[in-house]
This record gives sequence, C-alpha cells and structure tokens, in this order.
Amino acid sequence: MPAPGDTGGDCLRDEHGSGTALVAGAVVVLMAVAGAVLLVASYLVAADYARGAADLVAISAAARVAQRGNGCTAAENVAQHNGVALVRCTARGDSLDFVVSVTVRRPVTVGLPLLPDGVSATSHAGRLGVINRG
Repeated sequence: MPAPGDTGGDCLRDEHGSGTALVAGAVVVLMAVAGAVLLVASYLVAADYARGAADLVAISAAARVAQRGNGCTAAENVAQHNGVALVRCTARGDSLDFVVSVTVRRPVTVGLPLLPDGVSATSHAGRLGVINRG
C-alpha cells in the first residue's frame, strides 16, 4: 500500500527511455523510406536519360543515312559521347525511304544486387513515303 502523498513514482521510472526508443524507431523507418525513394528515383532518372539519348542517337543515325553514310557508325559515336551503350542498331531501306531503329542502355547509379544494373530504351527515326513535288 502506498504511503500518503506517494504519487506512484516507481511506475513512472519504468518508462524512462521509451521516448528515445520510439524516436529511434521512427528514424529507422524514415531512413528506409528515404532509401527506397532514392532507389526509385535513380531508376526513373536513368530511364528518362536513356529515352532522351535513344532519340538523339536515332536522329543522328537517320541524318547520316540520309547523307548516304553508315548510320550505325554514327549511332555508336553519339551513344558513346552521351554515356549510353548502343545495344542494337538497324537501318532498313535506302537513302530516300528508310527507318533507323536503335536500342541503348544506361547504367543505374544507385542499385541493389537483385535489381537490374541498367535501363534500356528504343527509338526510331527516318523518312518514309517522301514524295518530291518539285
């Protein structure tokens, strides 16, 4: 039986440090969420960059084919200068009616061992059905 004037201080002493544990748990959860956001953002940025680079590589290759040159050689050079790897390049048609298709791959800067180490993008460029009405 508690003495008169005793407010139950023993019960309060048992909870010392529980706020610290709660804050530490919240910090761990926030760090995990921040890590997941960073990982997703890394893949989204790499995918966006790969799409832009694929468009640039395809347009450059198409311009070279239009000049009766080797489009895939131009594609390789432009891909290398833009930090992507040229995975596939095909040019179909002649210098008046053609399509160049390229696939590039961009590495991901932040990743996990079980996730892909890069993202790919494909783009097409060329001229189809050009009619000279001169």
